[in-house]
Amino acid sequence: MMYIGNAFSLQMVSRDHLHRVRITPCAAPVKDGIEWTSCVGHADTAEILGVPMNRISVTLMPGDVLFVAQLVGGRLPEGTKTLPEGFRFEWVMVEVRAKHFQKDHPAFRGV
Repeated sequence: MMYIGNAFSLQMVSRDHLHRVRITPCAAPVKDGIEWTSCVGHADTAEILGVPMNRISVTLMPGDVLFVAQLVGGRLPEGTKTLPEGFRFEWVMVEVRAKHFQKDHPAFRGV
């Protein structure tokens, strides 16, 4: 599944799959022509992002991808329809990989 959200929580991944999570910065995803599920639970944020507000619980499984629009600049004022000056979204991609990382992977140093 492909999701667009405005937050990521460790609760979105079962303990069995935590070692498969990869988070990387990315550009804003292309929304046209791709089947997305919105998990943006804040109406104003959803409107600015151009996705439906959809307050759902998500459990990411191997192969799932969540694009997270992280708001930078403060809290949106209530009723905001556009990003105020000085605000922006930084995008990250959260993937639950089908294969786990190898133990010799640099991420495992010191573990």
